[in-house]
Amino acid sequence: MKYSSKMAVVIMALLGCGQALAHGHHDHGTPLTEVEQKAAEGIFTLKDVKDRPLADWEGVWESVNGYLLSGDLDPVFRQKAEKQPGKTFAEIKEYYRKGYATDVNMIGIENGVMEFHVGDKVSTCEYRYSGHKVLTYVSGKQGVRYLFECQQANTGAPKYVQFSDHIIAPRKSAHFHIFMGNESQEALLAEMDNWPTYYPYQLTKQQVVDEMLHH
Repeated sequence: MKYSSKMAVVIMALLGCGQALAHGHHDHGTPLTEVEQKAAEGIFTLKDVKDRPLADWEGVWESVNGYLLSGDLDPVFRQKAEKQPGKTFAEIKEYYRKGYATDVNMIGIENGVMEFHVGDKVSTCEYRYSGHKVLTYVSGKQGVRYLFECQQANTGAPKYVQFSDHIIAPRKSAHFHIFMGNESQEALLAEMDNWPTYYPYQLTKQQVVDEMLHH
């Protein structure tokens, strides 16, 4: 828990006055290469999959679950319904309702330490990289999970976490899905229905919607 106060101060500084994290300011970084774009679509070769540091996910991240519950993501689901014959708006929204569901409304990551915010409660732990796993989905597409493990006991933070962000080699993440639990990495690898999703805190609600509509 010695990291908690430090990380809380960092997050408050980032949320309160950091220009780089002011709502509305967002940098996509360098354009994706052809290999990276194909990987984002779930198509890649194993030789292109590389280890990644936790630093790829550094920053302050906000869950999009609240936007789903408030109806702000409905335009995204309507667009998906239009592009997927046989799927209704209600079916797609229910799929994402299960996927986005989480009580962790914010995550902060810095210097190997992760901080999880559940309402006004905060848990913190230092995480160590445990490798990556390539998964093949029912659709035939593939994805990569990046595994990390909490190094302290009784922190209240998840013992195991896995990141999935459609990126397969070192690169700063633009958004991510995260899998969190205390049983085992193997149990998390089997989870396919619940994938809490986080975007940078600095994005406004409309920017998050636009990102989902156009990317």
